[in-house]
Amino acid sequence: MHFKLFGITLPIFLAIDLLWIGVVAKGFYAKQIGFLFKTNINWAAAGLFYLIFIAGLVLFVIEPAVRKASLSSAVGLGAFFGLVCYATYDLTNLATVKDWPILVTVVDLAWGTTLGALVSGVSFSLGMKFVA
Repeated sequence: MHFKLFGITLPIFLAIDLLWIGVVAKGFYAKQIGFLFKTNINWAAAGLFYLIFIAGLVLFVIEPAVRKASLSSAVGLGAFFGLVCYATYDLTNLATVKDWPILVTVVDLAWGTTLGALVSGVSFSLGMKFVA
């Protein structure tokens, strides 16, 4: 079940997050922390983050929710998982990076929470249809 749910979740997560990063919030991040951007993206590191985050969603959120047949569990735990993961990054940066904007932290925490809930809810629904 892990691999099937991972296969369902990966494209959903990528589509939603890349829309956010590349279109919706692109200007926001450039304005707020553009001074920290590299000229060349480290795609291996980005890909590793996506693989680990999605594996965590599947293992800790989506698969248990499918086993319980509980959409509310998928959405609620997905939201919390997203918050925890994004808080790890953003609150560490807020604590240690000079001039890290608090607004970026607030927006990222809201986004991580929303992303985790949305991806988990959609993946759960598809998982119930095609995997369970």
